Amino acid sequence: MSDPAHDEAAIEAARILFARPCLFMMGAVSIDGLPPADLPEVAFAGRSNVGKSSLINGLVGQKHLARASNEPGRTREVNFFVLDEKLRLVDLPGYGFARASKTDTKKFQNLGRAYLRGRPNLKRVYLLIDARHGLKSVDAEALDALDLAAVSYQIVLTKADKIKPAELDKVVAATLKAISKRPAAFPRVVATSSEKGTGLPELRAEIAEAVGV
Repeated sequence: MSDPAHDEAAIEAARILFARPCLFMMGAVSIDGLPPADLPEVAFAGRSNVGKSSLINGLVGQKHLARASNEPGRTREVNFFVLDEKLRLVDLPGYGFARASKTDTKKFQNLGRAYLRGRPNLKRVYLLIDARHGLKSVDAEALDALDLAAVSYQIVLTKADKIKPAELDKVVAATLKAISKRPAAFPRVVATSSEKGTGLPELRAEIAEAVGV
């Protein structure tokens, strides 16, 4: 599921990094409103209600940094969080079902796509997939867009505590197989649970490695 190459030292260094202050910086509603590309960024993408906000909160050990909601499609901006003045965590609008008008939905989904295409300091996208459901057709569209944009991305399974370990292993294997021939996909899958904390130390190490901090 996660890379055994992440030794204890790497995991501890990443824990210390993510324990540093992390603050909400801004929410951008247009490409013109994005902050300068002067810090490395990693972005979190996924279907509406997949658990992006909960994962970001879990990574930095804060309960209310990113606003989690049970209402799909709530994130309608590109939200930026600054970690220790070294790294930005970026919460992208969810795709798929959203409780918003079609016009509004298209607007904020297009903003997310434009960010992915034109952000030179974007080091990796973490594409969140609900472990209970695995990759769906709407996720395949996101994978196609990321491959087309030539943005490095890695699959993160969320809510891994909601299924049995044997089922989780099958989902991980199926996911790895599905992305094996995709040019921009990073060949590791991390299974996480924001509720239990499972996989978060390994994901922190993945992010630190991707960014080089």
